[in-house]
Amino acid sequence: MLSLTEYADHDALDLAALVRRKEVSAAELVETAFAAIERLNPQLNAVISVMAEEAQASAAGALPDGPFRGVPFLIKDLVVSYAGVPTDCGSRLFAGWTRDFDSEILKRWKAAGLVVIGKTNTPELGSSGSTEPVATGPAHNPWKLGYTTGGSSGGSVAAVAAGIVPAAHANDGGGSIRGPASCCGLVGLKPTRGRNPLGPDAGEMWNGLVVEHVVSRSVRDSAALLDCTAGPDVGDPYSAPAPERPFLDEVGADPGRLRIGFSDGTPPGRQAHPECRQAVEDAAKLLAELGHEVEPAEPAHDTAMLNDIFMALFGAHTALVIDDYAASVGRTPSADNLERNNLYLAERGRAMSAADILRALNNMNTVTRAFAQFFETRDIWLTPTMATPPPAHGHLYADMADSELFFERLWTFNTANTIHNVSGHPAITLPLHSSADGLPIGVMLGARYGAEALLLRLASQIEAARPWRERHPPTSVWQTA
Repeated sequence: MLSLTEYADHDALDLAALVRRKEVSAAELVETAFAAIERLNPQLNAVISVMAEEAQASAAGALPDGPFRGVPFLIKDLVVSYAGVPTDCGSRLFAGWTRDFDSEILKRWKAAGLVVIGKTNTPELGSSGSTEPVATGPAHNPWKLGYTTGGSSGGSVAAVAAGIVPAAHANDGGGSIRGPASCCGLVGLKPTRGRNPLGPDAGEMWNGLVVEHVVSRSVRDSAALLDCTAGPDVGDPYSAPAPERPFLDEVGADPGRLRIGFSDGTPPGRQAHPECRQAVEDAAKLLAELGHEVEPAEPAHDTAMLNDIFMALFGAHTALVIDDYAASVGRTPSADNLERNNLYLAERGRAMSAADILRALNNMNTVTRAFAQFFETRDIWLTPTMATPPPAHGHLYADMADSELFFERLWTFNTANTIHNVSGHPAITLPLHSSADGLPIGVMLGARYGAEALLLRLASQIEAARPWRERHPPTSVWQTA
């Protein structure tokens, strides 16, 4: 059986290789992951439920002979259904919401051989940039306890960064893969719209803003996991262009000489925090040293319109999911079971007309087309992933009395992410920088629609040039074993 440190030193593909060679069993890996949860979760609050019975049964049974056979995996407690297991969505209102089917993406993870061992902490309904829900309490950043892990995949990133699992489920409707990955020093790829399935209970979510994938420590795990899940499901309304070859084959492939534009990614009149600007300047210098053509440049798009689009769809869909679920179970949405930011969003959503929603969708097309023009002359847009370093808990507390202040703080922190959700373009964050007090700062690479292959080539080139594998947070398997 591997020690905790030996276990955490391997990425997911490495662990699967050990299982194939019979150097370790799936059951032993699961027990090691449970030991890591027991040791670290009291400090991190990353995992909100352990699925010991399900995991042990899977590991002891005939696991599919997929590329991740026997590897422990965590799923975020939001959206994805595991049959018979509650999906509380970080919410008191949704507590006990249990469905009798596996989501399609979960079926694909299981077919790849992954063993689901539990569920991770998330903000209520995924609607915050910090994982501090009233229902389950805050997730702590393993690099500095008392600081945000980001949101809404904050529990997943804390678990992966701490070495509990090598990769975990995450989803992204406005930065919820990339922001948390940046806050905790991980790789976070937001795939192209339609790349991964959302069925069977949704064809699209938030009018196409939401995508599913993972966070990981290595670029190759992200690529290989995308190979396991990419492709349309029966009845999907649309799908992303099929890749020319497996995404894993792109890792280590020559990206060629790329045309890269970089900027703060902030609205006019604002600047990113100096440490975040430094992260981008350092990354731009590295990319130039790697032979790419790098210059300051930013896509032209109406940032005020972008914000209006996002808040319109955010509010409308929050109101819809709250009201429909509450009606189905006979509960009344109130401050007793919902945080104030979600009550605020629901009120905004209910006040919108059909014309308001259609106008937002028309404007979504306008912004997308303007943004896409950038990639006619450049291959990559480089920005800070987040405009400030990770803040302390409380700064983005979603149940604060002043909801307008909450969203002002959120959009100051999260400036460059939502455009990739509105446009449907892929983007990846990489852990290339740290703040003066040791908190991770990610840089984000965005590309044209359907170009995950290009992002993975470039990300793997950067990973080889500036590896982060040996950097570990103070609260982790490596420091406490």
